[in-house]
Amino acid sequence: MADNGGHQSTSKDSNELQRGLTNRHVQMIALGGAIGTGLFLGSGESIHLAGPAIILGYLITGIICFWMMRAMGEMMMTNVHYHSFVDLIHKYWGHRAGFVIGWAYWASWIAIAMAELTAIGVYIKLWLPGLPQWIPGFITILILLCINLITVKAFGEVEFWFALIKIVAIIALIVIGIGLMLFRYHTSAGVATPMNLVNHGGFFPNGGYGFLKSLPMVVFAFAGVEMVGMTAAETQDPEDVIPRAINNIPVRILIFYIGSLAVIMSIFPWNLLNANTSPFVMVFKDIGISGAADIINFVVITAAASSCNSALFTTGRMLSELTYKSTNPKIRWISHISRFQVPTYSILISAILIMFSAVLNYFIPGSVFTLISGVSTTSFLFIWGAIVVTHLIFCKKYPKESSFKMPWSPISDYLILIFFAIVMITMTMRESTLISLVATLVWMLILVIASRQHKEIE
Repeated sequence: MADNGGHQSTSKDSNELQRGLTNRHVQMIALGGAIGTGLFLGSGESIHLAGPAIILGYLITGIICFWMMRAMGEMMMTNVHYHSFVDLIHKYWGHRAGFVIGWAYWASWIAIAMAELTAIGVYIKLWLPGLPQWIPGFITILILLCINLITVKAFGEVEFWFALIKIVAIIALIVIGIGLMLFRYHTSAGVATPMNLVNHGGFFPNGGYGFLKSLPMVVFAFAGVEMVGMTAAETQDPEDVIPRAINNIPVRILIFYIGSLAVIMSIFPWNLLNANTSPFVMVFKDIGISGAADIINFVVITAAASSCNSALFTTGRMLSELTYKSTNPKIRWISHISRFQVPTYSILISAILIMFSAVLNYFIPGSVFTLISGVSTTSFLFIWGAIVVTHLIFCKKYPKESSFKMPWSPISDYLILIFFAIVMITMTMRESTLISLVATLVWMLILVIASRQHKEIE
């Protein structure tokens, strides 16, 4: 990598990455990263655990994620040629830390993508029950691969429209919900009113224990929010666009997570929501919208495809970054930047692994697949924590380096790390999350051991 953070040319047709992402692309990438399928499908289970207090969980986690993003943003704005936050970890914490976090991040997105591809096959069955489950995922990854190999602008454009679909669905729910409450609409569960948030066992119906048990699910819903840190080297006017995208995170969380969940629990008391059914489907069905399940099914398919699109973008850039300084020329070849100004080989390798993983899902027990997905999401606690630790090191070495200062640092840094530690402790309260935590610790240990053998071109 050149001193400015870009790849040095490795062949005649290789170039720097292209600044093809506009402000609207980055804003929607930030939104798409913060809103996943979990909000549409998995929020029923988290509501079941915490009741209305889940709103407080999202608020606290949203503040933590905002501080974490500001920590990353402060470091990235010192040099907008950095390819990702892993560049920052390499520079300020050290090559071994960068190796561990880089490979953990790459593997996490591979696992997320394979889970989402499998999910697309399941969602399509609502409309085409006879279609083999592997076909929709296979077609999806081929289409997204072609898009990602064209230009970064093509990726940004597709992500823009995927994110827009999610946003429209959430805004529609909020607007409809507010209308129902204003007119005191009678649902099958009673009158739609904000008082439903406290009338059924109070705001903490399951006490502090239930609230704590829900925290891991809330935290993992934000996996992908750090993707803004992967776009700086390919964004037009990053000095303006990246800080704006980061600063908009609190408003997005208030509107899309807290707003939608507050509306859902105002229409349906939390204790009447089915933990295994999408709350969005329940609300739309109850007010008489025909095809409610079809509408939400379409939204979650686009949300899953959006996640796969983000995964290809992220894994391609990360694999290129992880291999370009290898002392082995055959490994260094993977980092090649094509004449289309994208890391073609890294994207292709990542896509093949994602496709292979999705097929492999049919030959291994479901519990193994679930464990892999659990490890990938749990890894984000370590990845985000590494960003914060790097920021503490950065502030100690370069206290006046950046104009985009993190609020209340270093107190906010320590509060983030304390929060992540609390989440890890809460993961021991449920068997499924405990297994994921232990497996993630083993995975991180393997990477630490591997980092001892890793050599780079200085």
